[in-house]
Amino acid sequence: MYGWGMTPKTGSAKGFYPTADLQRAETMKAKFFYTGIRVKDLEASVKFYTTVLGMKVRGRNTVDAAKGTVVELVSEGEGGNTLELNYYEKGSSFDTTYAVGDGLDHLAFAVKDLDAALAEAAKAGHPVVLKMQEPGSRYAYIQDPNGIWIELAQFG
Repeated sequence: MYGWGMTPKTGSAKGFYPTADLQRAETMKAKFFYTGIRVKDLEASVKFYTTVLGMKVRGRNTVDAAKGTVVELVSEGEGGNTLELNYYEKGSSFDTTYAVGDGLDHLAFAVKDLDAALAEAAKAGHPVVLKMQEPGSRYAYIQDPNGIWIELAQFG
């Protein structure tokens, strides 16, 4: 029996995990950088993640195009991903009835060239669902095969 992460040939973890193949990938180049979840009570959610889980508020912004508010949370230390809490006002097309299981809003990936990434996604059968732009960034959403929104973001 091999230990967790060990391969039959070498007994080591080298080459076992799929991440070992990422450098050779021929598909879209992207780096996962945060998770956004929809919340029904923004202030209660911020309080939970900061007081119960020890996360820190990195930023808070309004997104006029979505009629919403975004709070970015990070864990202490370097290298951690951001958790983004998304709250949508009454009248927003995103303010739908909240149900457990529908709370995952989207997963976000940084890309160097948004137009090229969107063309590649469309070619693979995942057309743009929504485009937005803010000072210093452009981003667009596509859907994965399960209907989960995936944000592709270009900065600068």
